[in-house]
Amino acid sequence: MVGKTARRMGLASVAALALAAVAVIATARPGDRTLWPPQPGAATVRIWVVSHGWHAGVAIPRASAAAAAGRYGLPALAQLAARFEPYDWLELGWGEERFYRSTPTLASLDLGLALRALFSPGNRSVLHVVGLHASPEAVFRGSDVIAIELSEAGFTRLLAQLDATFARGENGAVSDLGGGLYGASRFFRADGSFHLFRVCNHWVADLLAAGGLPTAPIPSLLPQGLMLDLRWRAGLLPAGPAGATSSRR
Repeated sequence: MVGKTARRMGLASVAALALAAVAVIATARPGDRTLWPPQPGAATVRIWVVSHGWHAGVAIPRASAAAAAGRYGLPALAQLAARFEPYDWLELGWGEERFYRSTPTLASLDLGLALRALFSPGNRSVLHVVGLHASPEAVFRGSDVIAIELSEAGFTRLLAQLDATFARGENGAVSDLGGGLYGASRFFRADGSFHLFRVCNHWVADLLAAGGLPTAPIPSLLPQGLMLDLRWRAGLLPAGPAGATSSRR
């Protein structure tokens, strides 16, 4: 009897894993080969994906974002580039307002707020913007970081989607909500509702998809899954000790 029960549990586990694998494959997005990877010898822009363990964000070069904002009419990014003018990089993350603003580290996680953010309807969202003097792999030495070389067209499309995430007031200004979690950072009102099927890592994955990379929503429920997918399907590896990006491509 015990043997039959164990076999049934084993078969159920295998079936569940098989269904999960099918779901991941069925919902995976293939990427846009006209945008990424960049053509050999073409101009590129380096961005970074940063996983802090409980949350993932993206870091972009401020000067490149400012130039693209002026060229293509991206008003939110133009305002941010001016506000964070002394900094070389901007790290950005998106999340549920109450949970994000009260959780600077994994150690400060409030389970009640986390469950509310995941399962309550209509959760308001915010963007967290941090100005960095040094490159992301130097600043976030304790985090998992992956560098990505985007084509100029891919970078522009990523920025357009990023710009659209910022909520704007009647005069077109971004809505500043006050100081952020660490360093030179601020919170801003964002568009979109946060819930189980739309978390911070999905937001990052959507930005990367706009830039041409292959992404998958199911692994992106967790930052570790997002980073694993970048390693597995995009062939991108974490930064080395000197901060250099590596790739299997």
